[in-house]
Amino acid sequence: MSKTVAIVINTSWNIYNFRLGLLLKLQADGYKIVCIAPKDEYSEKLESLGFAYHNIDINNKGTNPLEDAKLVFAFYKLYKEIAPDVLLQYTIKPNIYGSMAAGMLGIPVISNISGLGTVFLNNSFSSKIARFLYRVALRVPQKIFYQNAHDRELFVKSNLVKAEKTDLLPGSGIDTEKFKPLDNFARDPKKGLRFLFIARLLKDKGLVEYVEAAGTIQNDKNPEFYILGAFYPGNPTAIREDEMKVWEEDGIVKYMGTSDDVRSVIAKADCVVLPSYREGLSRVLLEAASMAKPIITTNVPGCKEVVDNGVNGYLCDVKDAHSLAKQMKKMINLSEDARKEMGRRGREKVSKEFDEKIVIKKYGDTIAFILNG
Repeated sequence: MSKTVAIVINTSWNIYNFRLGLLLKLQADGYKIVCIAPKDEYSEKLESLGFAYHNIDINNKGTNPLEDAKLVFAFYKLYKEIAPDVLLQYTIKPNIYGSMAAGMLGIPVISNISGLGTVFLNNSFSSKIARFLYRVALRVPQKIFYQNAHDRELFVKSNLVKAEKTDLLPGSGIDTEKFKPLDNFARDPKKGLRFLFIARLLKDKGLVEYVEAAGTIQNDKNPEFYILGAFYPGNPTAIREDEMKVWEEDGIVKYMGTSDDVRSVIAKADCVVLPSYREGLSRVLLEAASMAKPIITTNVPGCKEVVDNGVNGYLCDVKDAHSLAKQMKKMINLSEDARKEMGRRGREKVSKEFDEKIVIKKYGDTIAFILNG
């Protein structure tokens, strides 16, 4: 009888867009795949691929203790019904409350800490509670993957997890055949350089610095500054729609909304910019580099790993619009050939260090070890 692997994330969209390669390979290897996530328009797409799907209500922005206690019970009830042989858990609430439920049932868990969010960016009461919950919940998993060495070290030094349980992964991995250069979207050389910011519209992503830097760059080469991403109301660092409207009316940036085809948007850009305060390992930067686009990002964990400074992009100081503007001006002043060479080196780096085949193999080996000893 085939073994069951259940994957648990805070959105079905996330499973479909970031973990599909892993699930298809596990399915091909004979595992039964079960997807557990809040229902959205991607849930049926998962089922169409032959995966079982179960809905679970997760309030990703909520901090109500009673609501979270109910979530533990919901996970417990669902895990008991499905009885998976191993659980793959991602994002903060599955990693914490799903692990608690799995621990009660004795189900093996592989956790993935893909980023720290605001939990480690401040020392608020809610952040202290989150760290305590991590300490309790992370006793359960047999393996905990991190996407950069800094995050892993921080969890170990904070006594949130035992070092021997941890390992590193190159993000969620990139399908370099899907994310490849698309020459048919080439920019009109008569137009100015196109910078592109892609992220949820949060201050923590460095959006304010991006806009400030854009506002200070004045030259005769007429660069353009685009923003792609969803508003995230409820987050304490969210950018409001009226703020975006003012930036647009002032002629600083052009807001593109959201897109299900991020490749075509990246293809039209000359440089992708993400001045984030911290990431697990930036998927956006990996996708852009894989598509042979030079990138500019901050010298912080989760971003700096993707850039060899001056080789496939530039690093700037965090929370520093002046430093960002300086690096953007460097990019503007490069020749077209120099930018293309940067892009080529970026794709070479991603193919060598961040290909999804590396991630899939490590998961496959870990699952086999847990199930077979």
